[in-house]
Amino acid sequence: MSEKQLKKATFAGGCFWCMVKPFDEQPGIHEVVSGYTGGHTKNPTYKEVCSETTGHLEAVEITYDPEIFPYEKLLTLFWQQIDPTDPGGQFHDRGESYTTAIFVHDDDQRQAAEKSKHELEESGKFSKPIVTPIREASVFYPAETYHQDYYKKNPFHYKMYQKGSGRKDFIERYWGVNSE
Repeated sequence: MSEKQLKKATFAGGCFWCMVKPFDEQPGIHEVVSGYTGGHTKNPTYKEVCSETTGHLEAVEITYDPEIFPYEKLLTLFWQQIDPTDPGGQFHDRGESYTTAIFVHDDDQRQAAEKSKHELEESGKFSKPIVTPIREASVFYPAETYHQDYYKKNPFHYKMYQKGSGRKDFIERYWGVNSE
């Protein structure tokens, strides 16, 4: 397959460790990279991003084949990983770097993201407003190697973190999805 057929999608959903696994082994997903985007610091480190001085959010950049796994399906999966009503972070992770966002790479993605967000707002699933913004994609900086594929490298800690942070229970309660 030529690289021209592959596209990028970028989502911030709180801790990037928990945002890799749901996308990672889906058909048509070629790569999921943990990293930082949306801020002003070039080549930020994890420590810098956690200091809340860079403007960056923890995010994942997904390389996918839209013929096999359409962007709309990525959006559905994204919403099912987050609390889209929380403006201060995700679950036990607080601060700007843990807030949610959909970073769009083109007009088609923007239209799909806006439609998806509107449908979620209209669904009545949440009593509070959907606060996840739709932003223009900017430079994506891959995170340090030890953050990549964290759920594979540290499965026990990953499961403990997912449960302890409150993410697992939230996903199961609001989305009816087993997040194992």
